[in-house]
Amino acid sequence: MSRRKLLSEVPYIKKGRIELRALGLQDEESLSELVRSPRVYRYLPTFLFEKQYEDIRYVISHLYDICMKESIILGIFADGEFCGLAEMYGYRDSIHKISVGYRLLERCWGKGIATEALGIMVDYLYEQTDIEIITASTMIENLASANVLTKNGFSLVVHSALEDWGYAEPTLTDKWIR
Repeated sequence: MSRRKLLSEVPYIKKGRIELRALGLQDEESLSELVRSPRVYRYLPTFLFEKQYEDIRYVISHLYDICMKESIILGIFADGEFCGLAEMYGYRDSIHKISVGYRLLERCWGKGIATEALGIMVDYLYEQTDIEIITASTMIENLASANVLTKNGFSLVVHSALEDWGYAEPTLTDKWIR
């Protein structure tokens, strides 16, 4: 099977109960709920695409033109229900590297959805694209996300690195690789 170049298309990925797909305007209400949740975004950078605009319809309408230059944001659905976002970002073609992230509605926490969605992303990236290196970053306080990464075979390579996540002070983060 030939591997495709990442960002050449918006992927549709499904395995078991989890589906990763492009968002459409029918997902506006669910995405609005996600974006309005301060608990969801407490461990995330301030500059995520969906948080940059007040108009969620605008966000959805421009996810696959503005963002597709170096990232892909997909909806995470479990049994057909919107649960959150999966993101592949920071694409570096010259070294075949991408970073991954995810964020879920609070009602979807603790159900294994993030673990499954990340596993599906990793499989897709290694099996169907030219990606060779996958990285992730977490705030050091985000133990749930660290657990999701560990379950998916990521290794902690740097602990407590200072990064600019858009807050007043640099953010202490852990760096992961797979």
